[in-house]
Amino acid sequence: MEATPKWQTVTVRTRDEELLARVREMRERGSAPKQIAKALGLRPAQATALVRRVAEAALANVGPDERPVVGCWVNAGWSVGLDMAKAPEWAAADPLGQEPDPGTGGFAQILLARQERASRVTVTGFLVDVYCLGVKNVTDPEVMGSGSLTSYVPMYYSAFECRPLAIAVEQAQTIVHDAVAYSRSLGFEPADGFADAAVHLGAPPGDRPVIGFGRDGRPCYLSGPYDNPRKVVQNLERTCGPDNYDYVAHL
Repeated sequence: MEATPKWQTVTVRTRDEELLARVREMRERGSAPKQIAKALGLRPAQATALVRRVAEAALANVGPDERPVVGCWVNAGWSVGLDMAKAPEWAAADPLGQEPDPGTGGFAQILLARQERASRVTVTGFLVDVYCLGVKNVTDPEVMGSGSLTSYVPMYYSAFECRPLAIAVEQAQTIVHDAVAYSRSLGFEPADGFADAAVHLGAPPGDRPVIGFGRDGRPCYLSGPYDNPRKVVQNLERTCGPDNYDYVAHL
């Protein structure tokens, strides 16, 4: 069997690259796959495949935090007890947060989905203690089919009675990173794996609304099943001083 001459291989590769370049240019102008197929004399399936290759190549050249956001959510009632005076739009978007005791106070559970490939997304989750400890847990970045989000999002928020709120990624970035800064001021570090997950979340914008963390302006520790309450309270005594914080120990 004769080998394909090198000049033929180079010619095919050159034509392929030229075709991809033309598809890339047409996509940047907003052309749909059907328009590209007609303009370049291709079958619709060929044009769709080339558009997918262009999209995947573009995603491969950007960082995880620069990839398009497919969806971003937080549980309803996340803002209970927080000072939202300087973030009125976010407060208005969370009406459950205005109720006296909806049973959601103290925690913001955030889920972010970014485009991974043409039909794949990367999801990352953060459980944020907005009263005291900051990021208590992270869901490691996981790649799944785009269609799987339909069932994954309700499952992720199954502990809550209300449906999650769709939010902008800038709001999620603000809640997570500013809660971490608040908790660090109290002497607490975010959960293991936070740094890797934060790469997908990205940094918050410089000009952003200010959230007042803590319950009613004071650090408030709500003990969890995997916490060391004695250690946490001792730390609050050291950083805040006696009578300058609250805590609720669950028996």
